[in-house]
Amino acid sequence: MLKIDAEYLRDVGLGALPTWEQNAFLKHVYETLEMRVGVVLADQMTNSQLDEFETYFKAKDDAGAFKWLSSNFPNYKEIVALQHDELKAEVTRLAPEIMRISAADPRASPESAPLSQGKARERPRASSTHRGARLGSKRPPARGR
Repeated sequence: MLKIDAEYLRDVGLGALPTWEQNAFLKHVYETLEMRVGVVLADQMTNSQLDEFETYFKAKDDAGAFKWLSSNFPNYKEIVALQHDELKAEVTRLAPEIMRISAADPRASPESAPLSQGKARERPRASSTHRGARLGSKRPPARGR
């Protein structure tokens, strides 16, 4: 089973990120992986399969969606593993730049919190813009199937 957690961040060279950035980055990695897998799978589906698979997401039936994937795309776990490995290599390659940007971010330091408020600033949350890119929520253009 693939894990995207604090150990993952240590493996790719991002274990020294501040906790708030680690949480945001882990969420971003998960959503990016989900989106990439969805694109690969959707490209292999007919319009009828897309419609059928979409019903599971509308019903928020993750168990049903995974069961459907297992029966219609028995290699989907291999696709997930391949996309995971590619994303992990990409993040590893970019880790030094990510760490440099993080170190330069004034929000990373508790001293940067406004003194007049008497408490630390709330840390920004990760964007959830990728959430809408889940498989089934947007269709690729029809390809004559």
